[in-house]
Amino acid sequence: MSKKPKEEFSCAMYSDKFFMLCAAGGACACGSTHTFVTPLDLVKCRLQVDPGKYKSIFKGFGISYAEGGIKNLVKGWAPTLIGYSLQGSVKFAGYEYFKYKFAKMVDEESAYLYRTYLYLAASASAEFIADMFLSPFEATKVRMQTTPGYTSQMLKAMPHMLSTEGFGVFFRGLAPLWGRQVPYTMMKFSSFEKTLEYLYENVVPKPREQCTKTEQLIVTFTAGYIAGVMCAIVSHPSDTIVSKLNKDPGASIGGIIAEVGPMGIWRGLVARIVMIGTLTGLQWFVYDAFKVYTGMPRPPPAPMPESLRKKLAAKK
Repeated sequence: MSKKPKEEFSCAMYSDKFFMLCAAGGACACGSTHTFVTPLDLVKCRLQVDPGKYKSIFKGFGISYAEGGIKNLVKGWAPTLIGYSLQGSVKFAGYEYFKYKFAKMVDEESAYLYRTYLYLAASASAEFIADMFLSPFEATKVRMQTTPGYTSQMLKAMPHMLSTEGFGVFFRGLAPLWGRQVPYTMMKFSSFEKTLEYLYENVVPKPREQCTKTEQLIVTFTAGYIAGVMCAIVSHPSDTIVSKLNKDPGASIGGIIAEVGPMGIWRGLVARIVMIGTLTGLQWFVYDAFKVYTGMPRPPPAPMPESLRKKLAAKK
């Protein structure tokens, strides 16, 4: 029986080219998917900041469409595309980089045993930096989507915000953005990694190396969608605060919480679960498909080191 020919890759694992391609893949994954769900994001933001007018997802879509047609539903697509492309680039490349660097700080066995903590630390570090690139565009997007009569052109909105409120307006929502995005990304990456391990060990009927690339991408999307649902729940309260802060820069976090109450902070959760579940599943699919298309190395979930396997076997 002939051996399967060794697969050739376009770059070495953890090389400069590898991280550059990760950045490009992350930009494609996040920029495209967030822009695709712009109408749902717009309705979700309006549900959060004006619940009296937008009482449900379907009414929100109906009112938004009646007030301006399709053009109104895609309002904010430009800052969404640019902001999340930049954020995705830094997030995915940063995650791969920090995961590699943090693993090198400990021995192989510890890196395997405590890999979930490694995923959490790497994703938090990457997202902390990525949000600094996202914040100005997120502030612009929310202002455009939630302020009645506001311009629908990013190139007019950003200069207007800068001239009337100063440079700080673009980073006023950074702290709550970290509060939303960092837990979201920690859940997004760690739960994806663990779900992927579980699916290959318990659900997929054959080993990963025997699966076709298409089958592997289907598993990737499934794990990403499951991770996305968990992400939406964890990060939703902060998402509500970000939306309200960017609509009304004079508001405070404490004032917003007091205004909406403990139940109001969860308003729009169903829309966010649908949006984030779909979005996260598609992001992982696009990112992994980009790796396949560009011929990047795609190692399987971390295997148990042989030394640890022997130690565990000796204890039985």
